[in-house]
Amino acid sequence: MGGGPSVIRRAAFEKSNTELTTALRGNIVESQQGVSIENTDGTDNRTHESPPPFEAWTSLEDSNLFIPAVDFTHSGLAEDRPQYDITVKLFYLPDVPTEQRGAHTREAIDLVLKELHVPSIDLLIVSFPGVAFDADDEEEDEASDDVASGRSSSENGEIDDIDVMLETWRALEKLHKEGIIARLGLSEFGTQRLMKFLPKTSIRPSVDQINVRDCCVVPKPLILYAKQEEIELLTHNDCTNILPRGTLRELLGPGHSGAGILADHEREKGLHGEVEPQWVVKYTAVVKNRGVVENKGYFAVAKLV
Repeated sequence: MGGGPSVIRRAAFEKSNTELTTALRGNIVESQQGVSIENTDGTDNRTHESPPPFEAWTSLEDSNLFIPAVDFTHSGLAEDRPQYDITVKLFYLPDVPTEQRGAHTREAIDLVLKELHVPSIDLLIVSFPGVAFDADDEEEDEASDDVASGRSSSENGEIDDIDVMLETWRALEKLHKEGIIARLGLSEFGTQRLMKFLPKTSIRPSVDQINVRDCCVVPKPLILYAKQEEIELLTHNDCTNILPRGTLRELLGPGHSGAGILADHEREKGLHGEVEPQWVVKYTAVVKNRGVVENKGYFAVAKLV
């Protein structure tokens, strides 16, 4: 009896970082345009070029500033929960302490659950900062010294420790045991990295999502190993560093292309300080019997320092 495809390829839409920044900017502009502030002369502020103050279109909840304001009153889904496959991808970002990932994971999942009005998700895929799949490594018969020691090269040349990833994985396993996440998945793990990672997990990943931007064929060693370990291979078009600090500063800063939330040395109004992106989560809800994406969106969290 023939089996299904070894690799499931996703349609190559625009890269996630472009999609994210476009969505953020679009939501900000839409929220600003929806604000009606009466000027001192009695005219509507929407007829003027200057944007309304950010306090008019954002919301402050428990010291967290939502940009723009979020309304969780209505569900993001039209039908009952069993009608959907809900996939979430969580991007851990560079220069964020790894010990915070457990709290960040729960915070990200809680936001998605509140947005969709559901008690659980079907699949969570996590992306570790800097880790990039390299098809050339799959062609080598022997593991490198880094892999043999339980460490693997990252996209920016730094060393990423498998044990640190496993500490993060423990937090995901806990959410799985609580029934909040049905399946867990990884992103950008090649054969050697999987071989080091899998034996040390309690809840094994059922999905490995890889970016094959530099090659058109998934390497055979990875296909064979994934089949042996019953791991589904998916392809994607995401960027690991999905929200660089400079991009976020531009989105929230002053100027024509900014939201006017952050102040600068020439502008007193606004929040003072620098923004440090903490994590980004992408969620997709697909109607099972039709394969149609009904809801897709992002949450991004940053810290003002």
